[in-house]
Amino acid sequence: MAGSDENNPGVIGPGNIQEGLRGRVGKFPVATGTNRRALSNINRNIIGGPPYPCAVNKRGLSEKYAAQLANKQQQQLEPEEIKKPVRPVPISSEPEDCNIIDVEGYKTSDDFSAPTFVQHTEAMLEEIDRMDEVEMEDVEEEPVLDIDGCDKRDPLAVVEYIDDLYNFYKKAERSGCVPPNYMAQQFDINDRMRGILIDWLIEVHYKFELMEETLYLTVNLIDRFLAVHPVVRKKLQLVGVTAMLLACKYEEVSVPVVEDLILISDKAYSRNEVLDMEKNMVNALQFNLSVPTPYVFMRRFLKASQCDRKQLELLAFFIIELCLVEYNMLKFPPSLLAAAAIYTAQCTLSGTKQWSKTNEWCTGYSEQQLTECSRLMVNFHRIAGTGKLTGVHRKYCTSKFGYAAKNEPADFLLDPPF
Repeated sequence: MAGSDENNPGVIGPGNIQEGLRGRVGKFPVATGTNRRALSNINRNIIGGPPYPCAVNKRGLSEKYAAQLANKQQQQLEPEEIKKPVRPVPISSEPEDCNIIDVEGYKTSDDFSAPTFVQHTEAMLEEIDRMDEVEMEDVEEEPVLDIDGCDKRDPLAVVEYIDDLYNFYKKAERSGCVPPNYMAQQFDINDRMRGILIDWLIEVHYKFELMEETLYLTVNLIDRFLAVHPVVRKKLQLVGVTAMLLACKYEEVSVPVVEDLILISDKAYSRNEVLDMEKNMVNALQFNLSVPTPYVFMRRFLKASQCDRKQLELLAFFIIELCLVEYNMLKFPPSLLAAAAIYTAQCTLSGTKQWSKTNEWCTGYSEQQLTECSRLMVNFHRIAGTGKLTGVHRKYCTSKFGYAAKNEPADFLLDPPF
């Protein structure tokens, strides 16, 4: 190191810089006025070492780019190339255009601040990261609850294959549906007569204290029979009574006797007429009485709701029994009717639209799919206590059914979407 002027304090100066460059020992030009030590007169014996970590910072280059350029220069130097002397860089005629920058010193020194556009870019990136975090929080989906978790120890709940059962019901429900315009082929009865019959049968069902399943199966048998068999007006009540007798035999433990049904119909028909109609109906239906009704889906879908269970259940059954009387509700499958009744009941009790991810997953229907049916249900609720067909309203105005009919209808569901 005897021949090196690296440690001499007087080495920085224009004359020395020029002399060092003519001797082919310098590496980088030095701008006048810089307080960095000059690297131009380093001894030839150490030229073969690794290059001093620096970066050329021309006007407009950011701190990150200067560091990347220095790293790239260092990586590109192969071992055999390092041993060769480095050619000197000619001095620019404008020394202020090129400065010797110590990268580490540049990063830590307070004398050099990042350019304005770099600060703006970093601020933008931080804002984007913050917005991404907010969006991730907003799009976090509501968890789907395990509605069967509490019944895993109950063998009657058949938790192991309950989902398979309801998947089968969904596929089989179409077999129990009727064309929504089947009344067009009836020459002596109409949809209003059908409504009167079912409204009366709801009262009969209530007086006999029959199971809920019996009512829904009774209505299903009536519609399926009328869809394939013409009936005169004076026999329509006989069809209703006989359908209830068949439903009782299928669902009930204690079946009403034929004489009780004749008595409730004001002795309009004889025992033989009831039995003959029973044979006609089962033959017309090909003895297929096992069809999924709205009641089957109601029990499953209610389990997925998070509201007051008893109050919600009574209100939902009130709404869906209103639909049994209405002929134009035949266009909806039983599962959709059940889901829409529960959705309407939840909205009625909460005062806002309420349909959770658990409800959607369990029913298979989104809130948008239930909108049309739910609006019709709200209209039925509004006029339930008026007109002549008030059997359902009177039934659910009793303490036994929790005065469910006295709840205010969810009129806000009738508002058009924005």
